[in-house]
This record gives sequence, C-alpha cells and structure tokens, in this order.
Amino acid sequence: MAAYPQDPGAPDAPYLSFWQERHLCTLTTPRSDGTPHVVPVGVTYEPEARLARVITNKSSRKVAHVLAAGAAGAPVAVCQVDGKRWATLEGVAHVSSEPERVREAERRYAVRYGRTPAPNPDRVVIEIALTRAMGRG
Repeated sequence: MAAYPQDPGAPDAPYLSFWQERHLCTLTTPRSDGTPHVVPVGVTYEPEARLARVITNKSSRKVAHVLAAGAAGAPVAVCQVDGKRWATLEGVAHVSSEPERVREAERRYAVRYGRTPAPNPDRVVIEIALTRAMGRG
C-alpha cells in the first residue's frame, strides 16, 4: 500500500487487500456546528462503484448528520488502522432505506465481517460516493 493518495476506483492490490480484512473502522460526519462526530462502524468498500457503505439504525446521530446536509450529501470519511497500517476513504454520503440497497450493504458486511447482521427493520445504509483514498502500509 502506497503512502500517497490512491484512486478510490482503482486502488493498488495491498490497499484493496487491507480493506478486505476484518477491521473496526471509524466514520466521521459533520455536526451542524461544523465539528467532527467520530464513531466506530463496520465499513465495506466497492472500488469498482467508487462506493463505501455503512449499515446503521435510521435514528442514529450519524444518519441525522448526513440527512442534515440535504440533497447535496455530507462530506465524510471512513478510516481503519492496524498498527502502522492505515487507510482512509473520503467522499459524499447519502442515506438510503431502499430495501435492495440495504440488503446489498448487509450482504457485503457479512462477507467482510464474517457474520450476517441481526434483522433490524429500522436499518438504513449510508452510501459514500468516494472522491479520495489514502493510506500507508
């Protein structure tokens, strides 16, 4: 994994491999006052679609922050760290409650994290249209 920005749609093999490992991540969303809100999450990364996904409850603060940004979406970042290795994906987030999008996010979560998420009728997916990727391996 290079120590410089990656193309989020065409990452090098070590960067992609790191995002396929099981790691707890963080999601940073902007609060209404502009300060960062950082929470632990599970993240999946689909470089071909330039998309990262986070499944969550529709009543969560992270969802509220993304929705508060309006139709343009919220600038966000997801990050994971393992010792000296780290990787960050940045982009614009939107929330979807469309069943097929939530199911796809759940499927990808199960593949990465090795377990199927418990049923949750209030689950939504935060989809992040990626604009930047960086890291150090």
